[in-house]
Amino acid sequence: MASYRQLYYHVVFGTKFRKPTIPDVHCQLLYKYIWGIIENKKCKLYRINGCEEHIHLLVDIHPTIAVSTFVKDLKVSTSIWLKQQREFQNFEGWSEGFGIFTVSHADKDRVIEYIKNQKEHHQKLTFLDEYKILLKEYGIDFDEKELE
Repeated sequence: MASYRQLYYHVVFGTKFRKPTIPDVHCQLLYKYIWGIIENKKCKLYRINGCEEHIHLLVDIHPTIAVSTFVKDLKVSTSIWLKQQREFQNFEGWSEGFGIFTVSHADKDRVIEYIKNQKEHHQKLTFLDEYKILLKEYGIDFDEKELE
């Protein structure tokens, strides 16, 4: 019997100290690099987007990969790569933590649209404010001091 899965995750992580070190004019280079990493892990990327200080992804992570390992590998690989690219000369690293939220199939398209509209969304809202809203929406208790 074949195995089947549907494991959608909304992944969010930011740059170190939330510094704007991912220039908008070059972000597609980073997104293509991330897509390659995800594909090599036999995972599926449904949407990626972000702003100068953070990234959102909607992914299906292969069940043989621990979610925390997936995010760690993604951050380590991209950090090394970004520091070697002249287009990202101000990049210092990623923040230590991350957010990861499960998404139902019924909410998949809504989350894709949300990620797709990140730049417009952040004309009105900071990344920190957005992150707090996401944590509340998903019912996650958090300490404000840990987000600073």
